[in-house]
Amino acid sequence: MNAANTAEQTHRPSVAILGIGMMGYPMGQRLCEAGFQVTAWNRSRTKAERLAPFGAQVAGTAAEAVTGADIVVTLLQDGQAVEDVLFDQGAAKAMKPGALVVDMSSIAPREARNHSARLAALGLRHLDAPVSGGTVGAEQGTLAIMAGGKPLDFEAAKDMFVVFGRATHVGPHGAGQLAKLANQMIVGITIGAVSEALLLCEKGGADMGKVREAIAGGFADSRVLQVHGERMVERDFTKRAAIAVQLKDMRNALGTASEIGFDAPITELFESLYAQAEAHGLGDLDHSALFVELASRNNMC
Repeated sequence: MNAANTAEQTHRPSVAILGIGMMGYPMGQRLCEAGFQVTAWNRSRTKAERLAPFGAQVAGTAAEAVTGADIVVTLLQDGQAVEDVLFDQGAAKAMKPGALVVDMSSIAPREARNHSARLAALGLRHLDAPVSGGTVGAEQGTLAIMAGGKPLDFEAAKDMFVVFGRATHVGPHGAGQLAKLANQMIVGITIGAVSEALLLCEKGGADMGKVREAIAGGFADSRVLQVHGERMVERDFTKRAAIAVQLKDMRNALGTASEIGFDAPITELFESLYAQAEAHGLGDLDHSALFVELASRNNMC
């Protein structure tokens, strides 16, 4: 390592990561490998300890993890979990003045705005910066990051964001979560379209895998057709992003639509389909397993 690289790493902010799950682990690993000083915390300590071999410090509590950190990244299940860790468990009060909280969880926009206001009252900064790209994107550093908050705070997080992927500032507090809801609406609806179309072909006697190959490159092509369509053809529904999480996002989208007086009938339909899939025991499978729900309706399982 040359002197220039050493100086660059010296000036990098220290980062605390709260939540070392399917996304937090590869993202934390990438930060460690990029030379950031990382402290990790997770409710189940063993998950956080997986980052220790890469140089991360492991904290026993969320409050301990954030002490002295320049940036605090939250990667938690939902808005309630973020609120619990930040405010009920005392993490926010343990942060140093001026620390930047970057919430990369997927939560409702109104929750993000509420958290921002409460953190500001404590002298803390905030960005809501959810991601898209799944575990593969987290591992490869190719995530799409949608950030809401003040432009100066976005600039302050850029060195960290570049380790994760491509970040775009989309507006004020809550706008990052709005963009993520748009992402999840498109993904969830497209999974349904791909599932139904491929099942129609199989029911009619065509080779589903060959149909997927045939339409690739045309107007119907998409990342969902390529990635999730392959999972459908191979019947591989190992969880990468769960049905239950997709359902949560669809419900957050509908809740936000209701708050602002927006009619979203397509999202309503797919919320009901994902809800039925969860009710039929598919909630912990990959969200491409909506295919299984639609196959069952057509007696194709």
